[in-house]
Amino acid sequence: MVLRWCVFLLLFGVGLMDTQKPNIIVIMADDMGFNDVGFHGSDEIPTPNIDALAYNGVILNTHYTQSLCTPSRAAFLTGKYPIHTGMQHLVVLEPEPWGLPLNETLMPQLLKQNGYATHAIGKWHLGFFKKEYTPTFRGFDTHYGHWQGFHDYYTHMIKASFSDETGYDFRRNLDVDWDAKGKYSTTLFTNEAVKLIREHDTNNPMFLYMAHLAPHAGNDVDPLQAPDEEIAKFAHIKDPERRIYAAMVSMLDQSVGTVIAALRDKQMLQNSVILFMSDNGAAPEGIHANHGSNYPFRGMKATGWEGGNRNLAAIWSPLIQKSQRVSNHFMHISDWLPTFYSIAGLNKTQIPNIDGLDMWESISEDKESPRTEMLYNIDDTARWGAIRQGDWKYIYGSTGKRKDLWYGDDGKKSEYSYDVNQILTSKTAAAFAGLITYQQIKDKNSNRRRRRELKIIDKNDIKTLRTQATVSCGSFNFEDQLEENKCNLHQSPCLFNIREDPCERVNLASTRPNIVRNLEQLLLDYRKNIVPALNKPRDPRANPMDWNNTWTNWQDCDHVVRSRIINSFKAISTMNISIIVVSCIIILFMIFGLSKLADTEAKKREKKRKSEALLSNNGA
Repeated sequence: MVLRWCVFLLLFGVGLMDTQKPNIIVIMADDMGFNDVGFHGSDEIPTPNIDALAYNGVILNTHYTQSLCTPSRAAFLTGKYPIHTGMQHLVVLEPEPWGLPLNETLMPQLLKQNGYATHAIGKWHLGFFKKEYTPTFRGFDTHYGHWQGFHDYYTHMIKASFSDETGYDFRRNLDVDWDAKGKYSTTLFTNEAVKLIREHDTNNPMFLYMAHLAPHAGNDVDPLQAPDEEIAKFAHIKDPERRIYAAMVSMLDQSVGTVIAALRDKQMLQNSVILFMSDNGAAPEGIHANHGSNYPFRGMKATGWEGGNRNLAAIWSPLIQKSQRVSNHFMHISDWLPTFYSIAGLNKTQIPNIDGLDMWESISEDKESPRTEMLYNIDDTARWGAIRQGDWKYIYGSTGKRKDLWYGDDGKKSEYSYDVNQILTSKTAAAFAGLITYQQIKDKNSNRRRRRELKIIDKNDIKTLRTQATVSCGSFNFEDQLEENKCNLHQSPCLFNIREDPCERVNLASTRPNIVRNLEQLLLDYRKNIVPALNKPRDPRANPMDWNNTWTNWQDCDHVVRSRIINSFKAISTMNISIIVVSCIIILFMIFGLSKLADTEAKKREKKRKSEALLSNNGA
């Protein structure tokens, strides 16, 4: 009898542990600049929901990603530097037959093994030439979005980067979703997230990876797109392209608020971890320019500079012990896999050999970061690389002279100001305030004492946190610098003290030769285990013209892929076809009726003509 009770209690305890695993919600922006949110000091583009999440949680002020979409997503999902997966050079382009290697175990696969329902929304960009490379074959129960790096926000067509091949790219799992055509991508993704949350079985934890397209540029013909009514809100921004960009960011911000409100409505918020971040820096100019701002950092997307790699991030959860603060502990996007495992109380020995480190104690309790060094990248094809150890950063090689500059301003002008009330009344702030208030009542009635005080954030808190999260490097004129302190990567590597000089203005390579040698040796150590870049040339068989004008898994068995596309088309067109058939039948009846009527009239006229002729003959 005692043994039975022990078994029961053990099983009950295991079941209870399962229900206590937190929901993990990741909202990833695409090419969003460090200074394109209010909590970093800019007044130009209001982001009340993102700001509310940041101020109520922990602002990760020294959060690093890769400098491009594909490498960042690969690092996030594998916990590995891209040099260890072959994903270090550029991105998966539209007709290229390669992707994140199938022997890599991804975050959703690991979480699924531990009872999580796993869902992906939005951008994939890790390969699709065979179905095995797509999200639902890599650990996600469902995927709703696009396989490519970008597409038109309304038509969802994407033109290949270096050819005229153009096709439709919007999927529900493996099926083409033609119903999405004509609808704004950000809205579609938001509606899908809300639907998944409402339908979720809360007996199981949820992992939701919401990888937005916004505010990445769309197609070259019309790269910046947002609803007119949203653009109208930003008349204070004189640059018309920046104005549309602001509207794209605003739609993204509203999406964040809507998703958090849905979690609150479903009673999932109190056991959730919500991470918001950008995959890499903005592209203020050049290919796929979106006119984002990486101020005050140097460089942009696709570079080794801070502007491409040090990106906005904030995390919120009631599980965080010391929240409503700014963290300057530096961390890397590969750290999220072991960190999520730690948050969920999972066995980290399940994770294969990775580069990421468990940052949970640093995030939750403000303990010292376990990370002391970080590889930005080694890209031997493009001939550049960078590494950081402690405060020191070593960088060599340039991806383009125009990309080595500083872009944008501080976003502070007299014609607009920061509205704290927008933040306090946002959907996000309202959800947090409601959650905290009801929890305070429960604690009060039960005389429960918490390790930390639950507090609704106020205007003074926001002002303090915003000041702490704003990175400032002061006024500076590059031309007035001493020649020995200038950095020209086309000539030689450079060295910066990132803590003292986050804007990478003063090159110290000539005055710190020992540090340069140490970092060069560290790079050599990393080189010992490099996996060669997996990029492959374009495959002409990918041409959407051969696949019903869609981008698809062109290297799978032809008849299977074609059947899937045709069936998808049929599924969404059944009603339209029925309407067409009925219309055709009606038209045929009308034609037949008109034909009979015309024939009758013709016979009448002929009969009348004959009668008149007969009368005429008789009269004669």
